[in-house]
This record gives sequence, structure tokens and C-alpha cells, in this order.
Amino acid sequence: MSNPGWGGNPNEGALPQPRCVRHPDRPTALACTRCGRPACPDCLRSAAVGYQCVDCVAEGQKSVRQARTVSGATMASQQKVPLVTYVLMALNIGVFLVTALQSRDLMQNQLGSKLFVDWVLYGPAVADGQWIRVLGSGFLHFGLMHLAVNMLALWIIGRDVELVLGRSRYTALYLTSLIGGSASVMVFEPYATTAGASGAVFGLMGALAVILVRLRRSPGPIIAVIVLNIVISVTVPGISLWGHMGGLVAGALAAVGLLYVPQWMRATQRTAAVIGWVSLAVVAVFAFAVVGLRVVQLREQFGLG
Repeated sequence: MSNPGWGGNPNEGALPQPRCVRHPDRPTALACTRCGRPACPDCLRSAAVGYQCVDCVAEGQKSVRQARTVSGATMASQQKVPLVTYVLMALNIGVFLVTALQSRDLMQNQLGSKLFVDWVLYGPAVADGQWIRVLGSGFLHFGLMHLAVNMLALWIIGRDVELVLGRSRYTALYLTSLIGGSASVMVFEPYATTAGASGAVFGLMGALAVILVRLRRSPGPIIAVIVLNIVISVTVPGISLWGHMGGLVAGALAAVGLLYVPQWMRATQRTAAVIGWVSLAVVAVFAFAVVGLRVVQLREQFGLG
């Protein structure tokens, strides 16, 4: 049974309903309060007044000044996870496991491990062209306890430093501290076999002290920890004092370069990051130059020229 349609077509003469600008197949009676364009519910976002389309929201976010730390690093939500610290810990633990498997000993993993022999810092070997030892030695450890102490310190200190500096600056500072520790060992005890992440960890301690001063907070607690560890380095046999001191100085100088040099030069926000990176690079290049100079001296001493 059909309906004859009394009264004619109800839509006849009515205005066509607007269509969503992003989805032309969707009629909508809604519109963006900012640009006035029609938009379907999927394309609207809640705003302070009414709703805005996704295009206006994206445009508005571009004009919002992003929050930054004192080092100039962006305070993105994903950076609250200290990813680099966890990666560095994983690398140290992974390298240790390789040496332990090769030596078949968790406590004496340096004995019988080819990786340990190839990476441990030893001045004459570096002078012979084995530069991998300058960095690789910072991921080796003498036994499980040595590893555990350094990883605990890295976990405690590294997370705070990474949060302030940001991932890229933090990574660069860590490696610079590591190189600084190796450079100091090359100068003052080149004939010792040295390994461990403690040089880099001391660099993070120095950086944290500088950060606290920059934030106008008391650096007393971290300075006390530094002094205590220096005393331990002096009194306990087998600990590389110079490796620790070199890392400490390099890390502190790198942090000063990142946090203070742009301020001293009255740099704008646009140029401050560049100046900070250049200052950190100067510290790293100087540490490498020290290693290079010592290598030249050792090569002359052993007639390797």
C-alpha cells in the first residue's frame, strides 16, 4: 500500500544543509566558533569558548609559546620518561653480560673476556690506534658490584639531569664527561687498566650541582655526595681518582656552557641554544685534544711514529 504524498515534497524549497569542510559527505548544523566554517562533531574540539575545528586548533598551537627548561629543552610530556638514562643503563648491563658470558664469571668478568681486553682503557694501546678504548671503557665494569653501584648512581642522578637538559643535551653531556674521564686517565695514569661508567656519573654529579645553582637551589647535598665519593676514591685501593675527577670537571664545564654561557653573552632565545651547544662542543673537543696530545707523546716514547 503506497502513500500518495499529500501536501507535496516537504523538502521542496528548503535550503540545503551545510556540509563539513573536511568531510563533504556529512551534513552538519555545527560550525567552528573561530573561523565559522561548518564542521561535523568528529572535526570539532572543545575550546575555552564553544568549539573549534581541528585546523584552527592546530593553528592556535603554533602561536603558543612552548614551555622550556633553563637549558632551553622543550618540556614535552614524553620527555618525563628518562629514556636516555634507561638506554645507557641497558647498554652498560648488556656489555657486562657479554663480558660475563665470555669469562663465565660474574665477579671476575675481566678475566678471559675478549671484549673487556679490547675495550679497557690502557694508554699504550690507545697510542697504538685503538681509540675505541676511550669510549668503550666507559661501558665496562670490574665485577657485578662495580656495575650495581654505578647503575644505581646513574639511575638516581641521571633522571633529574635528563629532565632538565632534555635528551639530546643530556646524551652529549654524558659522553663528554666520559671522554673527560678518559682524558684525565690518559694524562695522569696512562699505564693503568681503567674501566667503568663512574667518570660519566661524576660528570652528571657536577652537572647537577651547576643545575641546582642555576635554579637558585642549594647544591649542598650533591656537593656532599661528590666530596664523599672523592674521599672514597682516594682511600680505597683500585679506584681511579683521576678518571672520576676528569669526568667531574668535564661534566660541570659542559653544564656551565649550556646553562650560563648563553646568559653571559645575553643571547636571545633563538641563539641561546646554538651558543650552548657550541660551548658544550668546546669542552668535548678539548677533552679529545688532550687525549690526542697524550697519544702523540706515548707514540714518541714507544717509537710508534
